[in-house]
Amino acid sequence: MREARNVPGVYRWLGTDGEVLYVGKSKSLRTRLLTYFRAKRGDKQHAIVQGAASLSWDYEPSEFAALLRELELIKRFRPRMNQQHKRDGRYSFLKVTTARAPRLYVVGAVSDDAASYYGPFRGGKRVQEAVRELNDLLGLRDCPVNTPIRFAGQPDLFAWEHAPRCHRFELKLCLGPCAGRCSEPEYQRRVDLARAFLDGRADEPVRWLNERMQAASDRWEFEYAASLRERLRRLEGLRDEFAQLREALDTLTFVYRVPGTDGDDRVYLVRRGTVRASVPVPRSTAERRRLSRLCDEHFGRPEGAGALVQRHQVDEILLLARWFRARPQEMENTVPPARVEALPLSA
Repeated sequence: MREARNVPGVYRWLGTDGEVLYVGKSKSLRTRLLTYFRAKRGDKQHAIVQGAASLSWDYEPSEFAALLRELELIKRFRPRMNQQHKRDGRYSFLKVTTARAPRLYVVGAVSDDAASYYGPFRGGKRVQEAVRELNDLLGLRDCPVNTPIRFAGQPDLFAWEHAPRCHRFELKLCLGPCAGRCSEPEYQRRVDLARAFLDGRADEPVRWLNERMQAASDRWEFEYAASLRERLRRLEGLRDEFAQLREALDTLTFVYRVPGTDGDDRVYLVRRGTVRASVPVPRSTAERRRLSRLCDEHFGRPEGAGALVQRHQVDEILLLARWFRARPQEMENTVPPARVEALPLSA
């Protein structure tokens, strides 16, 4: 403890068997560690000290580097005294399951499964209402995941007609995959259309509602047209929400220069909210050319756009979004990948 320096770093509290109990970071490591030994009984810091057998730490070149390292260690060791995944509860995700008849719904966190996740976004309740409109319009089911599915044409031991398990089929809000009222390809086409809508590649749902609203007005069914207009408003809101999300992810694509302690300045290659590589700031023209080639390698390859994110990227995307939202001035230290040649050399 006496040897700890007051520079950025990451620390680990360890149990008697070497288990990592807690991982933390600080831009002033020594000051932060001292607070643990001054903590009062009942404080979390006091409980950590009482439960730990040893303490270790590593220095990092900057607070940003310490943040990234802390996240890496938490995901690797999953310390039981850390908040689970350090997930920001203000964010939600749209989940598309991998069941035979996939479901589309809003969740508060990304699970370790094979589902697809879109996000992160804010305003969970508002998005839930809009997703319900999308499900109703496309006829996607909203029943429990374990509901038995019987597609049309599926061999059945008993030759009787299965009744839909809820009222949505009768209201023409679901294709009825639980009762053999649609084929598997037919249902999958609707799921694919939902994905295309969320990725900004299709606008059929909005067009369909517009056509229904216009037809209702032509029939002088103004009350029904008004209800369709409200549904259309929610669906357009969902489309705009995901357009903003795609734009936000694309905005978090740049080369980021971060000054470090003892002259250890670093360059981070950030693409769609995740760090793809980190190298020292170039000190010569030759090193800058090597950095340019590294940029070509990481930014030149095509990569899926849209709002779909990989589950292992979620925590890092949230971390970077919070970092630049709290420190907008840091954007001044970024340059587009195509302009990396303009990056100043290290002294």
